Amino acid sequence: MTKTTTKAGRIRLTVCAGTVALGVCVSTGTSATAAPEPGVDGATALGTALEGVHRAGVPGVFAQVRDSGGRTWRGASGVADLATGRPVTPDMRQRVGSVTKTFTAAAVLRQVERGRIRLDAPIGDYLPELVPGERGRRITVRMLLNHTSGIPDYIAYAFPSLQGFPSLPDMSSRSLDDNRFRQFSPEELIELGLSAPPASEPGAAPGVYSNTNYLLLGRLLERVTGTTAEAYITHDVIERAGLRETSFPTGPWIEGPHARMYEAFHGLLDPPRDYSVYNMSWTGTGAALVSTMDDLNRFYAALLDGRIVSRSSLAEMQRTVPVRALDGSTIRYGLGLHRVETRCGTFWGHDGTVWGAGTISLTRADGRRQMSVAVNLQRWNVIDASGTPQPHPIDGALSALYDRAMCGAPGTRPAPAG
Repeated sequence: MTKTTTKAGRIRLTVCAGTVALGVCVSTGTSATAAPEPGVDGATALGTALEGVHRAGVPGVFAQVRDSGGRTWRGASGVADLATGRPVTPDMRQRVGSVTKTFTAAAVLRQVERGRIRLDAPIGDYLPELVPGERGRRITVRMLLNHTSGIPDYIAYAFPSLQGFPSLPDMSSRSLDDNRFRQFSPEELIELGLSAPPASEPGAAPGVYSNTNYLLLGRLLERVTGTTAEAYITHDVIERAGLRETSFPTGPWIEGPHARMYEAFHGLLDPPRDYSVYNMSWTGTGAALVSTMDDLNRFYAALLDGRIVSRSSLAEMQRTVPVRALDGSTIRYGLGLHRVETRCGTFWGHDGTVWGAGTISLTRADGRRQMSVAVNLQRWNVIDASGTPQPHPIDGALSALYDRAMCGAPGTRPAPAG
């Protein structure tokens, strides 16, 4: 659901914000495999940075970092369950939120390569009943993929009790709880987005990030493949990448080892509430996937190496435009891919959140460094009277972890490609 932003080479999660210093509840050490950390640093530095995120207030955090030399570091710190003290482990499954969008975009590009979808064709050519009239003629498939369609996000309308944001007295968690087991249809959610006032003109810059776009892309995949979008993405992208722990959920429960997911919503939920059991029909092909940090690194390595889509399709995915994220910041967005600039080079990938869980996965442009990180607390920042989320120690601890994971020790430079 949320976006990653960069400023002067510094990465921070936006909208992934909540408050409550849960780190004091349970204190556990960082666990890590014996494999060395990629690059010039030892495993200790990454472990210390990971532990710092837990100590700053995240109940549990786990990660994997890889380099092109085949070296992999895995680590975990904190707890998967605050009630029992069950520890997190590096191989846990996670609801990865909008990281799903890269998978959906890759599936669309696979159909472009087969000639069944044209990137610059109007979406009304394929789905006239969903996007009729002039809107359907003006909005193209590409505009859905890079969020320049102007179709607003449906989430505020699917969760109406949160519409008072950022005024906590005018909000409640009622719709969060009412929707826990609710089965939404994609058409229902798409209609909510299309019925709202347009976010911008089709094709306007900057674009406006919207989950509605990716539900429409799911319907598009179904129209041209004759099967469900989830089944097609599974067969033609997930299995093609050789991923064994990545899947769309078939019910409200996560199969396999996973952490509980604690949502604070800027202090609305105090203490944070566990939403690990949840019907993910409210996100579908936009943000419903479950995966592991190992699978995410494998997926982005394969995608950026031209093993999922062709090199020409990958070039289309990496053509970015400015897009306004859900927090109002501007990001560089391609076709289901973020471009993120750091002190050690350009990275590609995506981040995402759902209620209580946040994930980020980034791979350096030369493929020689990868990072995937998961946390089980969301929206931890307190909101002031003006509605501005206030800084929290978790913010700095995550930035330090990301920087160490992607770039190694301060002052180091990326290894040359080739």
